[in-house]
Amino acid sequence: MSKYSLERILELMNHTSNIRNISVIAHVDHGKTTLTDSLVSKAGIISSKLAGEKRVMDTRIDEQLRCITIKSTAISLYYELDEQSLPQDSDGNSFLINLIDSPGHVDFSSEVTAALRVSDGALVVVDCVSGAFVQTETVLNQALSERVKPVLMINKVDRAILELQLEPEEIYQQFVKVIESINVIISSYEDEYLGDCTINAIKGNVGFGAGKQGWSFTLNQFAEMYAKKWNMPKEKILRRLWGDNFWDPKRKKWVRTKKDKEGNVLERGFCKYVMGPICQLFKLVNQKEKNETGLNKLLNGIGVKLTNEEREEEPKELLITIMKKFLPAADALIEMIICHLPSPKVAQRYRVQNLYEGDQNDECAQAIANCDPEGPLMMYVSKMIPTKKKGRFYAFGRVFSGTIKSGQKVTILGQNYRPELPKKDRFLTKIQNTVLMMGNKIEPISKCCCGNMIGLVGVDDYLVKTGTITTHEKAFPFKQMSFTVSPVVRIAIKPKKIQNLPKLIEGMQKLEKSDSCVKCLIDEKSGEYIIAGAGELHLEICLKDLKEDYCKGIEIVSSEPVVSFSETVTQESSQVCLSKSANNHNRLFVKAYPLEEDLISTIDKVNSEQKIFSTNSFLNTLTTKYKWDKKFVKKIWAFGPEQTGPNLLIDTTKGIQYLNEIKSACSAGFQSFTSVGVLCSEPVRGVKIEIKDVKLHADSIHRGENQIIPMAIKSFYASELTAKPRLMEPIFLCEISVPKYISGQVYNLLNKKRGIVLSETPKEGSNLVIIKSDLPIIESFGFNADLRSATQGKAFEQCVFDHWEIVEEDPLKEGTRANQWMKETRVRKGLEPDPFPLEHYHDKL
Repeated sequence: MSKYSLERILELMNHTSNIRNISVIAHVDHGKTTLTDSLVSKAGIISSKLAGEKRVMDTRIDEQLRCITIKSTAISLYYELDEQSLPQDSDGNSFLINLIDSPGHVDFSSEVTAALRVSDGALVVVDCVSGAFVQTETVLNQALSERVKPVLMINKVDRAILELQLEPEEIYQQFVKVIESINVIISSYEDEYLGDCTINAIKGNVGFGAGKQGWSFTLNQFAEMYAKKWNMPKEKILRRLWGDNFWDPKRKKWVRTKKDKEGNVLERGFCKYVMGPICQLFKLVNQKEKNETGLNKLLNGIGVKLTNEEREEEPKELLITIMKKFLPAADALIEMIICHLPSPKVAQRYRVQNLYEGDQNDECAQAIANCDPEGPLMMYVSKMIPTKKKGRFYAFGRVFSGTIKSGQKVTILGQNYRPELPKKDRFLTKIQNTVLMMGNKIEPISKCCCGNMIGLVGVDDYLVKTGTITTHEKAFPFKQMSFTVSPVVRIAIKPKKIQNLPKLIEGMQKLEKSDSCVKCLIDEKSGEYIIAGAGELHLEICLKDLKEDYCKGIEIVSSEPVVSFSETVTQESSQVCLSKSANNHNRLFVKAYPLEEDLISTIDKVNSEQKIFSTNSFLNTLTTKYKWDKKFVKKIWAFGPEQTGPNLLIDTTKGIQYLNEIKSACSAGFQSFTSVGVLCSEPVRGVKIEIKDVKLHADSIHRGENQIIPMAIKSFYASELTAKPRLMEPIFLCEISVPKYISGQVYNLLNKKRGIVLSETPKEGSNLVIIKSDLPIIESFGFNADLRSATQGKAFEQCVFDHWEIVEEDPLKEGTRANQWMKETRVRKGLEPDPFPLEHYHDKL
């Protein structure tokens, strides 16, 4: 075990070839955090005895109590590697690993996104018995889309040996299935810049072990061990330890077939020389009273020495002691991370295109690509971390070029900054302090060179959630992150005492800053104070943080969780809708049309970078793929809501005088309409509004914004009402693992919840089946408890937001479920139960 040394870490921060920035990612409960303990222990921060039990990266009390990770946590670790294992481009044998342990629960996926943005590599952890789940696929997809290279750790191998009592050949087949499932995901992301990311045991980018017991290995370690023992080249042995390589003891040679010429079954190289000895060791430890001689012989063979005190341990503790000495988990992990994941110097060359919004040939882009410490400062803040001083935050992120120092003057570009609006969300300030994040502690440092992760003090007043920090006057911002979860579940809150309302609003602002996914807002029509999150658990944690951290001492009353709907149209407006301005001097004629689902998805994807108007390829797609008229494509006035949503406002008029003078006002009205639709003031989705004709007064004083904006909103509402409006509800993709013999209970429950089963797949090597289904989020409240009750706690579910689905019933028809939802939503917002009729919005000539 190394001794923790801040001085060594600070020295290595300047050697970018010897830095690795990684995130540990996995499905919930696959053992990320316990595995990370071994790395922290090896770096000298906790004792080896605590590794696997301490869960040092779970820094919150509720994380320790719930045994799940809620917030991603960063730590910097110093290691030394043996000379023979060094990568070619390394500068000496000392390495700095900046590691982020991220959550596995889908409700906290935004934390994974923020972690991956500042990482170059990912340690993907998969439970050996359970295999890859839906969240494994989700987080791996996120990593690959950020051009983050993966290595694989197949964890909880002890379960296969002790619980399932599998033979070495069965364990090998289980390993092969896990590796194949990961490679299937990787193969769907072919990226010429990222290169070959295929997981291959012989290549050495996959490890096997048990984080809780503190052991792991790669094939390379066993090959080295046998190379010394047999005095043979390591490479020759390595090839025999995986795949169809079988040892024929009669003929004393390796063959490629399972049986010899006489039909006798041969033992696979991996089973004979790798998994066999491990399984034998497990067996002998659990029988040590009966066969102490056999155990001692095996321990001598693998070079493990025990003290008298250790020999007296119970079998469970003794096994952990032996395995930690035989195959210490950190050794295999460090070798994989350092030898198979890139340094910032290498990774930033191919990541810069995905990171930087500006021209790839400008000074900032080149400095990022070269990881240049002498270049302009370019830092991306991916998340805000609460300090011990309540209400203040560290801005956590990564320096991609230049060097950041305490007291340095910088420019901050917030997440709403746009180069075309250079004064919006742009600030000049000084960095108060720079700090190294060390789990639940911080280490103040004077400066941080590019290629490293860092926390900043004193810039939280200027950033809401994310942003760019630079010293270059003409720098473009880093691209915004694209999240896989949406805040579709919400609760309304209020203070028990009205005089505490200002404190509640202030607390909501701080809560929103602390979480990349949460949205805190005030409903303009109802006056409700809303917290929107990714799911029930996410909202539960947000409400806890609000009460205990940001609004301490205030009693808060909260509603039951409710679902956000969207509004859409399903056919072309049945008539051209007319609205007049309040002074009767201006008229607007419009129609609404539904957008194709595929086009809606395309807009969502392009808008994840919030730069749709400058994306010529998207505009070309409209004309080529969707056959839109070029002249109309050029006359798209707005996307909405928030200038980026999946709704379009298009001018289809010809030769209208003064039309350009009302473009801004009509666009503003469109933003309002798409934010709060006519049915129940929910956001509009998948609607195209075409302006068919306009009549404007010649005198500009009679066509000001105060006349045009309300007229535009009225006409848009009328067009929605005449285009067969419908509600859209959010849908979870739900993956349920359950024993086959009680899967019928799952089907019954899903049927009651309006769930639609998509597939049922047997989990090979177990009695489990994996049921995938669509589950309406409105039906998901309490689903976990119902599922566990129906299956006696034997089923496990994971739900992730998947898509919006049209509710086919007419929301304007009394007695329908959609009508009930519409009325409930309107009443909750303080509106009349029914929307105004068409005549309220549609004027007569």
